[in-house]
Amino acid sequence: MQTKFNPGSQAQSEVFLAELLAARTPLAILQALARALPDAPQAQALWSSSWPQSICSDPPGVSGPEIARAVREVSARRAGAHPDPRYSLLCDDPDGGVALLHLESPWTTAPQLRRLCAAAGARMAEVLTRERLHSTIAQLENAEHLQRALFAIGDLAASDLDMPEMLRGLHRIVSGLMYAENFYIALYDPAGDSLRFAYYADTVDQTGPDPDQSVPLAQLERCLTWYLIRDGQPLMGTTAQLREQVSGPLTVLGTDSSDWLGVPMQRDGRVYGVLVVQSYLEGSKYTHADMSLLAFVAEHVLTALERRGAREELERRVEERTCQLAQANRELSREVAERERGERLQAALYQIAALAGSAESSDDFYARVHAIVGELIDAQNIYIALLSDDGATIEFAYAADRYQQDWSSRPFGRGLTEYVLRTRQPLIVDRAQVDALVEQGHVDPGYVASPTKSWLGAPLLVDGKAIGVVAVRAYEDNADYDTHDAELLTFVSHQIASTLQRRRAAEALQQANLQLEERVQQRTRELREQIAQRELAEAQLKHQVMHDPLTGLPNRVYLRDRIERALSQLRREPGRSFALLYIDVDRFKQINDSLGHLVGDDVLKEVAHRLGHAVREPDVVARLSGDEFAILLERVDLPKTASRVAQRVIAALQRPMEVAGQEVETSASIGVTVCDGNYVSTDEVLRDADIALYRAKEQGRNCFVMFDEQLHHATMHVLALERELREGLRHDQFMPWFQPLVRLQDAAVVGYEALLRWQHPQRGVLAPADFLQVAEDSGQLEAIDWRIFQLACEAGRTLLDDGQFVTLNVSPGLIRREDFDSRLLRVAAAAGLAPERLRIEITESTLIGDPEAAVRVLQRLRAACVESALDDFGTSHASLASLHSLPLRMIKIDRSYIAALGDAAARGHAVVGAMIALARSLDIEVLAEGIETQAQHDALLAMGCHYGQGFLYDHAQPLAHWTVRA
Repeated sequence: MQTKFNPGSQAQSEVFLAELLAARTPLAILQALARALPDAPQAQALWSSSWPQSICSDPPGVSGPEIARAVREVSARRAGAHPDPRYSLLCDDPDGGVALLHLESPWTTAPQLRRLCAAAGARMAEVLTRERLHSTIAQLENAEHLQRALFAIGDLAASDLDMPEMLRGLHRIVSGLMYAENFYIALYDPAGDSLRFAYYADTVDQTGPDPDQSVPLAQLERCLTWYLIRDGQPLMGTTAQLREQVSGPLTVLGTDSSDWLGVPMQRDGRVYGVLVVQSYLEGSKYTHADMSLLAFVAEHVLTALERRGAREELERRVEERTCQLAQANRELSREVAERERGERLQAALYQIAALAGSAESSDDFYARVHAIVGELIDAQNIYIALLSDDGATIEFAYAADRYQQDWSSRPFGRGLTEYVLRTRQPLIVDRAQVDALVEQGHVDPGYVASPTKSWLGAPLLVDGKAIGVVAVRAYEDNADYDTHDAELLTFVSHQIASTLQRRRAAEALQQANLQLEERVQQRTRELREQIAQRELAEAQLKHQVMHDPLTGLPNRVYLRDRIERALSQLRREPGRSFALLYIDVDRFKQINDSLGHLVGDDVLKEVAHRLGHAVREPDVVARLSGDEFAILLERVDLPKTASRVAQRVIAALQRPMEVAGQEVETSASIGVTVCDGNYVSTDEVLRDADIALYRAKEQGRNCFVMFDEQLHHATMHVLALERELREGLRHDQFMPWFQPLVRLQDAAVVGYEALLRWQHPQRGVLAPADFLQVAEDSGQLEAIDWRIFQLACEAGRTLLDDGQFVTLNVSPGLIRREDFDSRLLRVAAAAGLAPERLRIEITESTLIGDPEAAVRVLQRLRAACVESALDDFGTSHASLASLHSLPLRMIKIDRSYIAALGDAAARGHAVVGAMIALARSLDIEVLAEGIETQAQHDALLAMGCHYGQGFLYDHAQPLAHWTVRA
């Protein structure tokens, strides 16, 4: 029976609104609403700031079924279902703030009453939001405090403090979390069934056990510490309360405390020790929050102690292995040193060669040479001496020396420098050898600096003629040059000589130009000849700058210049067009790595030769870098012309090459862009050609792809999707949906498969097919997988009933990681999910590459009670070959085979029956995927298949769907 209500006058409404504004709690709002509606039927109010958790009620004492009905009602209203008239929803905040009234009889729908309830609901949403924010702040503060403590524990474990000092630090950290003035840590040795009190602090029983002695556990039988070890359960409370908690009689050792809290330090069900705090102060009580906090800290204390023990054990093992590895290390060091020396020498030669064309002054040039040589040998004291053109004078072009300051020119005499110039051979001597040269009359002692202990010089040779010497010397007794140093300096001297010669030629050319300008009236004929020579040299230099030295083709600089000209021509003549072919030699790195760089260079030369024959004037063939080439077609009227050229190039490079006595087969991937008035810069042309080349590689190489707007939009879409994936990870938009796995005999749910979904803020829920490939290519898939694993394990606590399990899809890259099993077990343990309730699914592609690594990981997971299933069985040839070697609990027959069932197709029945028989012979469970019809269900059941999955039973749904329905 409905009751009519009087909403009151305008003044009463204003009073009601004032009361709402003054209300600071949900209860105050409900009381104000009750006063405004005195004739309303009796109602039960329920509210929560984080619905459906932490639900409060008025009157208090609401039962569990009533809460469940209220949760279902809110979910039904959100889904758009018809509301129950016995419920009045005051507010429903998407962030979790919900308040509703459960009425004894349906409420009237008068507009005035609806406005009062709407005002109360709006105020209720604000109050619940504030409560949620206050709760969040408190949780964050507690988490921050605990995290700082855990960081401090980690720092202690990694510090160099001795064990007693580290344990005192642990005591201080625990004291910062709770009252822990009386605190001890006891470590359990299962082999000796004994305890060692590693740390003990007590204000009453000040004389504690010796930390270096083990106490048999039998001496502590039936005491609190004994129960912590035996039962592995935390204990808390007064002595009377503790007697009710232990599994037997209790023996009190030492002074009785007013309150006592102890937790076991355990991992994987095994107890390694205990942490205990106690209070002798009346009124001081530990809480369940303290118990949970101490249990959490105990795990990290155990980890810290294990890390310290592991580090000590590692140091001992390292010391043992040091002697065994000494000889191997010396050999390896020698080989590494040789390779590094070769790399440094090559880099030094390249750098010196690069200086030849630089515009630096002579002083800067020699200083750069000094710096480069100094990276190879000890060149703190160095000089470069040059012989004059007439051979009568030694000029020191550059010098840096600790002792000698006078480096002025000197006549050709009998010094070590002159000795090297005469012999044209490198020379390395110490003080005794210098004295021997002096006695033999080759060297005058006046030319040798007295503090010199070791001297090394190499001639600068040009066409077999010595033009100078580069020399280094050392003044320390232990700084001796050796043959390796002499070899390095000799290589460097050849490059320096060549570079000097080129710089001299350039300087001479510049000087000649100046002289020609001064004598232009007197020597016109000679000036013209020299100008011609200069133009020729400049043309050669320009050719070197604009062409590739290996193939002789134009380089990237030249190509860019030609593209700029072509674009300018397009702007002048809009009807014209040109094309650019971006060419990449397929698998050239394999040729380089297997046959060597010399053969690789010959291959590049042959490629350049064939490309040149594939085009006509005025088309340009250029080498951009490495194995990348380009062809510029300046007169292209239709894309068909560019396609024909691309086909000719592919055909030309497919013909085998005879290189260094070996037959080499090559192919090419080509990206083609036809340029019209839409292009304004060279970078845009190169970019689009490169995009088309990338797509040609994706399509399997040895082909060409024409660039178009669709390809451009696809590339931009991939880049945008990569950015959105990063945003999705940052904002936690990825979540698992769950599809049930059923037993075919009775359709009972035995488990759930966790399937990846992306809650996109604009596009809604996306399946993996919409983004998985981009996530894998951009390197973000692993982070997404681990987040899904974590959420699925956390959901398993509420989703799974007894005997059920949840399965996770694991990519081949993850399963081959040696630490995958340990990390997955840590995720499950952190989520509170038992390992036996967790399964993983791998695909047959896991068996490609390194199947042994995957087998090792699966075996370790099975040992930890985590079973494995082979997904999409039958879609690859690798299944039957490796099925017997994999530690599998289940195979999942691919849906393509199940789709053929139920239509009397004998062949489909035979194939599926054979798969089931094979699995049964290997003692492996079978699950059929993609069951959509009752006929398929019946056929599989008749063939002996035990489990199934598909739309016939249910679609994949979010966690809330399953928990609400439960």
